[in-house]
Amino acid sequence: MSADLPTGLVGNTVLDYGDRALMVQCGSTAEVLAWVAALESAALPGVVDIVPAARTVLVELDGPRRQGVVRRRLRAMRVTAQEAAPADRRADVVIDVAYDGPDLAEVAAHTGLTPAQVVDAHTSTLWRVGFSGFAPGFAYLVEGDPRLRVPRHREPRTSVPAGSVALAGEFSAVYPRRSPGGWQLIGRTDAVLWDLARPVPALLTQGMWVQFRAA
Repeated sequence: MSADLPTGLVGNTVLDYGDRALMVQCGSTAEVLAWVAALESAALPGVVDIVPAARTVLVELDGPRRQGVVRRRLRAMRVTAQEAAPADRRADVVIDVAYDGPDLAEVAAHTGLTPAQVVDAHTSTLWRVGFSGFAPGFAYLVEGDPRLRVPRHREPRTSVPAGSVALAGEFSAVYPRRSPGGWQLIGRTDAVLWDLARPVPALLTQGMWVQFRAA
């Protein structure tokens, strides 16, 4: 963080990404969420898309002529990092989970919790959708209980069932379809994460608050 920034403000490193986009580098996914909210409010000229990731925000432009002015605007912006959800915040989506995943005991061993305490930690805190990727409908959820930070498997599974509820690093997620994966599987849900018949196919979109509930 730059020394001349007031406390609580996020510094901004802005890089050219080709000639039709800019990339803002962030220190955390919480900073990414703050930048996305600020950019959406700013409505900068020529911005056609805002794409968040774990530590970056990609700002897509409608042409090269916009790059210079938008770059200057981004570098001049000062964004206040968002705080965690207040205790009375309501979830946008509630996902029922059967906590019988094959890695539940391993997660308990990693964290020093009992399996029941792992479930309680996963369900008692609201998670927030930081960004999406890997597969359609796969949302990376952040701001959960920090005790649940566990490593990925060294050897990924060749096939993880759809609906698997998982942990890896600071994130939790639900696999929207059967696919390879190296996350720790703690449960399963019948929730449909991706459905092209819905007006918005993804059940979980950036910025949503998610509550897991033991079924």
